[in-house]
Amino acid sequence: MPEEVLLKSGALAGKRGLVMGVANDRSIAWGIAKACADAGAELAFTFQGEGFGKRLEPLAQSVGSDFMLDVDVTDDASLDAAFGELQDRWATLDFVIHAIAYADKSELSGRILDTSRENFRTSLDISAYSLIEVARRAHPMMAENGGTVLTLSYMGSTRVTPNYNVMGVAKAALESTVRYLADDLGPDGIRVNTISPGPMKTLAMSAIGGARRTYRHTDTNSPLRSNATLEAVGGTAVYLCSDAGAFTTGEIIHVDGGFHVLGMPQLENL
Repeated sequence: MPEEVLLKSGALAGKRGLVMGVANDRSIAWGIAKACADAGAELAFTFQGEGFGKRLEPLAQSVGSDFMLDVDVTDDASLDAAFGELQDRWATLDFVIHAIAYADKSELSGRILDTSRENFRTSLDISAYSLIEVARRAHPMMAENGGTVLTLSYMGSTRVTPNYNVMGVAKAALESTVRYLADDLGPDGIRVNTISPGPMKTLAMSAIGGARRTYRHTDTNSPLRSNATLEAVGGTAVYLCSDAGAFTTGEIIHVDGGFHVLGMPQLENL
């Protein structure tokens, strides 16, 4: 497989990256982190709260990292402290993986018509605006040598997906933010991109109503007749963070078995 070639090539040897949003070993962020480590990158991680820190520690250690930072992306002081500590350890940064999103689970079912103002505000803040705050702080560490800011989206940003609701709106805002940041940061050689996997069996997906049905539907109907794997998403991230991705920016890269190209599923699967 192409991603296996990239991983074995040491495509990220000598590069340093910050991975934000690993919840457990089934997280998309972990798939990306492991692929980047296998490709030779040195990694730092963020987490929020003691519980997630305890889950993250053995994973970080398994890829040779002892660098973990407790960060609340809604708190400027917390972000400042984390990036200050990052700069104390590393003079430069080559890539950031932003895998952070949130919406109240109780509103990830039913109708978007019932979304509360508070959940809308919080979802957009954490899921989209936080990328700006992270990019702003990463910028000085990347300005001299260039780098990559990479985030995660989902097809629900552009097409109605059952129960995705306010997260679809937040991901649409995130994708637009990626394009504007790509233009802002491009003159300094900093690339900003999004990977958009199909449904995956993660903690985040389990919060969405009807998630298992969505997973089965895309697995059955995508052109490749399969949902993506963590390894496939990780391989795409390695490409985007490596020198091979030097002229790719502002993009939404779909890693979903091709499901996003369909207007309707195969008739025999209806």
